[in-house]
Amino acid sequence: MTEHTEAQPLLNPGPTGPAAPWDSIVIGGGAAGLSAALMLGRARRRVLVVDAGEPRNRFAAHLHGALGHDGLDPAELLRRGREEVRGYGVEVREGSATGVFDDDPTSPGTLTVRFTGDWEASARSIVVASGQTDQLPDLPGLREQWGVGVLHCPYCHGWQVRGKRLAVLGSTPMSVHQAQLVRQWSDDLVFLTAGAGELDHGTAARLRSRGVRLEPTPVAGILSHGGQLTGVRLEDDRVLHIDAVFVASTGQPHLDFLGGLGLETTEGPMGSYLVTDQFGQTSHPRVWAVGNVANPGATVPVSMAAGSMAGGMINMALVNEEFDTATTAAAAPAPAPSPVAAHWEGEYAGDHKRWSGAVNATTAAVIGQLPPGDALDLGCGEGGDAVWLAEQGWHVTAVDISPTALTRGAQAAAERGVAGRIDWVSADLATWSTDQPVDLVTASFLHSEVELPRTDILRRAAERVRPGGHLLVVSHVFESEADIPPWARAAEHQQEADETGPSAHTHGAGAHPGHTLPSPAEQLETLAPDPREWEIVLDEIRQREAVGPDGVQRALLKDGVLLLRRR
Repeated sequence: MTEHTEAQPLLNPGPTGPAAPWDSIVIGGGAAGLSAALMLGRARRRVLVVDAGEPRNRFAAHLHGALGHDGLDPAELLRRGREEVRGYGVEVREGSATGVFDDDPTSPGTLTVRFTGDWEASARSIVVASGQTDQLPDLPGLREQWGVGVLHCPYCHGWQVRGKRLAVLGSTPMSVHQAQLVRQWSDDLVFLTAGAGELDHGTAARLRSRGVRLEPTPVAGILSHGGQLTGVRLEDDRVLHIDAVFVASTGQPHLDFLGGLGLETTEGPMGSYLVTDQFGQTSHPRVWAVGNVANPGATVPVSMAAGSMAGGMINMALVNEEFDTATTAAAAPAPAPSPVAAHWEGEYAGDHKRWSGAVNATTAAVIGQLPPGDALDLGCGEGGDAVWLAEQGWHVTAVDISPTALTRGAQAAAERGVAGRIDWVSADLATWSTDQPVDLVTASFLHSEVELPRTDILRRAAERVRPGGHLLVVSHVFESEADIPPWARAAEHQQEADETGPSAHTHGAGAHPGHTLPSPAEQLETLAPDPREWEIVLDEIRQREAVGPDGVQRALLKDGVLLLRRR
């Protein structure tokens, strides 16, 4: 595979550790790899495609034999394919794999893939769709005409040269087969036999029986004029006037990066290739192979079908694995709640009112400008933002660690007639992840008095944002003592007086004045979004009027607003 400059992760992993494993990494973004990615993306899988940008058929101007796409530029097919898979949340990056390893004890059940530029990613499954290089005879003028006047597949190109003066260049034992096949497209055919080995009398008679001329003199070079093939020059200096030459290439699959896995390979008349079952699975249970690395003779539609089949089978394998894991977990004793979960459940389950249940005005003002879609609300609390989003037409996944908070949110959603538009998830955001692509990730006042890996949470969620979608982070900003609302100052004074637990909260009415809360600029610096993947839409501080928990006290609060759009 040719080395390219690779794209970096959407949000740089930074010192906090690697991102969660992908469900599948597809190595190679040709027709086979993108077809596998399409099936996996439609199955709501988290998929990364890494492509070197050098498909085998890049030398051809048109592809043929692909129903609905006959005559299409191969580059246009791949452009459409990349656009389609991205629409299902699949991430496509440029680069080449340099190694695949399954010996990481810190990440059981995954493989690690290393890429050019010395970056790596882990995945629960790998799709090898890295293609092959055609090994061609070393003849002057041949490579310049490859894909134009020098062809290899009559099913791909035969119709375009039907009835013309054709030749088959003997180069491998497959050449005799190719000469018989090409005869179907023209009755003016010469078989240049020197590179095919000595023909026995029966084979020669069989070819001559259908008018195939046999020329034993070795070929010295391919002739062309103005980019058009005109003939072949023989070593005795004779020139045969030919319109197109077919040659049986030997495939050299791009498999060097797989050496550490010891995958089973085999040899055939068209070259070496990976051994797979009928669904594309190799001798490694987490590795599938599709396209020319597993079938040297596969055309574009055959490769697409193989990729589609493998994508479906990979999803089924992951489904089975997930059910096995869930069944085992369900049979195990329920673990004691973590200190973080116990803290927040205690906060929401107490008698004091945590939040008004209304949407934050700043959050509403920003999201109100966006078209509805799928939203992920991080740290949703009692659901004010989630319910408001649902009322605006969004389908919302609302996540919080407190079951009590979620119960109140679900009750509010039912009372306001939007229960069917919200999925409530009780989970610790520090470890929770989702495979679902979304159009919006929102985190309003995701602050905490107890440990909260906020940056990790936001980065992991941002990976699920579809192209054109947004990440919105709204935070309290306390630039001075005057910015702290009176009810929060009173709560802090009460805490100091009775030395009881913390009285501030994560989502809505205030924040602990002792906290260091990041400004939008500081949050942006911490997240470090790749400017090639993310556009900064808003990076500002806004003022809004807020009402305290008693419904009487009022104050002007400052909200930090960071809105990013995925390109």
